[in-house]
Amino acid sequence: MATQGYAEGQSVNRPSLFDGEDYSYWKTRMEFFLQCLDFQLWSIIKEGDLVVLNNRENWTDEDKKKISLNSKAKSILCYALSKKEFNRISTCKSAMEMWKKLRLTYEGTDKVKETRIDILVAQYERFQMQYGESISQIYSRFTDITNGLAGFGKIYDIEDMVRKILRSLPASWTPKVTAIEEANDLRRMSLEKLIGSLMAHEINMKRLGESSSRKKHSNALKATEGSSEDESENGKSDEGSEDEEVFLSRRLQRILAKKKYQFR
Repeated sequence: MATQGYAEGQSVNRPSLFDGEDYSYWKTRMEFFLQCLDFQLWSIIKEGDLVVLNNRENWTDEDKKKISLNSKAKSILCYALSKKEFNRISTCKSAMEMWKKLRLTYEGTDKVKETRIDILVAQYERFQMQYGESISQIYSRFTDITNGLAGFGKIYDIEDMVRKILRSLPASWTPKVTAIEEANDLRRMSLEKLIGSLMAHEINMKRLGESSSRKKHSNALKATEGSSEDESENGKSDEGSEDEEVFLSRRLQRILAKKKYQFR
């Protein structure tokens, strides 16, 4: 019971754990967590420790409060790191130094950062719906790209992202894209509304496809049954023809035999 509610992601009182994977995601969550907990802690991490000018023996209550906040900022960052990541920053003297070292490790220098941004921008510009991909899957892949860019400080406006998703859809979606463009002001349309509309259309298309498939199967079954009935009727007809031929042959033989008897 003592640990209930304190697993990572289950409590607003516990920071997200970073183990070296998906740094951009962790960084954003940590920013929100620190700002919510105490905005001054976030300022310490971004701008540096609060300055204490007095010597230790002359510390005032205000000085002690500043030192406590500086230590708290470092402590929170340490709690948010796995052992491997903690070892990476354990020699740092301030929370700001810890934060910068992690950022340099996972985002790289400015040159590396620019290269990564260029790669993500290229992925964004070339973004297309893939064969067999659902709307949910395309949206997940799209947000991975835009969130990655946002982590580097490059943010597209909502209208641009709405238009990008519409342009990424294949030709089979053209009627729906046209309907959305005619019925909505894309400058004010949210991504959530767009995705909801596309998902609803996707469900309808799937339902109609299943209905059409069942109808085709039913027609094929009827055609097969009809063919079997025709073959059965033809078989009966052939049997009838054979019986009729036998009957006529026997009758003809009796007539010929009778005539032969009369000529004697």
